Amino acid sequence: MSKLFECGDPAQRQTGIDAAVRAAKDGRLVVLPTDTVYGIGADAFDSDAVAALLAAKGRGRDMPVPVLVGSWHTIEGLVYTVPQAARELIRAFWPGALSLVVRQAPSLQWDLGDADGTVMLRMPLHPVAIEVLRAVGPMAVSSANISGHPPAVTVNEAREQLGDQVQVYLDGGPAEQRAASTIVDLTGPSPRILREGPISAADIATVLGVSAESLQD
Repeated sequence: MSKLFECGDPAQRQTGIDAAVRAAKDGRLVVLPTDTVYGIGADAFDSDAVAALLAAKGRGRDMPVPVLVGSWHTIEGLVYTVPQAARELIRAFWPGALSLVVRQAPSLQWDLGDADGTVMLRMPLHPVAIEVLRAVGPMAVSSANISGHPPAVTVNEAREQLGDQVQVYLDGGPAEQRAASTIVDLTGPSPRILREGPISAADIATVLGVSAESLQD
């Protein structure tokens, strides 16, 4: 039976965060608020939990799960080498609605799906998410919806779709952006936008000192 905690209530907030941390460390699934949309999350290093996350969404391994982190420094241990473009974009937009696809460190013992040696990373701009992430560590987090359905922007929308497959739901109110993050791929010879979201191509181009058109080739 899943439990829902109202994080707008100070008493429930801490109880809920503690419950979510315990659940994630025990290999269970949690739903947490982020600045973009609600996410369904698991300990990134628990392969069985990540597989359960994919199953809950009805999603195949061909769509690997992104990873959320609770601090800028966490990525140093997750990435083979942090590109300069990544450092510039992180300084400008993290925490926030920007996901970066980079080459993962080859020593990492995780299975996020068929990612071909890459990982998509983001640091969300939401205090509840950050608190959970700092306690659990890197989490595999995907939008809290069944694959093919609209992303959940409220906890109730997530619960209606995912039900008791999730042990803990954290209600942080409606998601501020109500849209999935912008994705920039940094694994090729030049940065490329895979999905434009709340952070525009023009904003990214300004930070990187390139044309917006060059990011969308």
